Amino acid sequence: MVKIIWTARSLSDLEDIGDFISKDSPRYAKLTLEKLLETAKMVQRNQRIGRIVPELNQEDIREIITGNYRIIYQIVNTELSYILTIHHSSRLLSNNPIF
Repeated sequence: MVKIIWTARSLSDLEDIGDFISKDSPRYAKLTLEKLLETAKMVQRNQRIGRIVPELNQEDIREIITGNYRIIYQIVNTELSYILTIHHSSRLLSNNPIF
């Protein structure tokens, strides 16, 4: 099983998402965060499950789309991946660099 490391940026993204949604619905915020965490766990079972991020076109930078969010991660080696950011799909990735 692949080890997943959440970057400070990705953890901050999760917190921001939860805070924003909870202003309208704490219950929906909790459900959204749970879904994002569960989806990210898919990388542990298969690192190449996500597609290559089109804006970057790098084999090692991939994304899984769930709901309105893009979970962007980097494959470091066969045993390690970093979750780089959780990005809302309505926003341009180029306006919010992930590195």
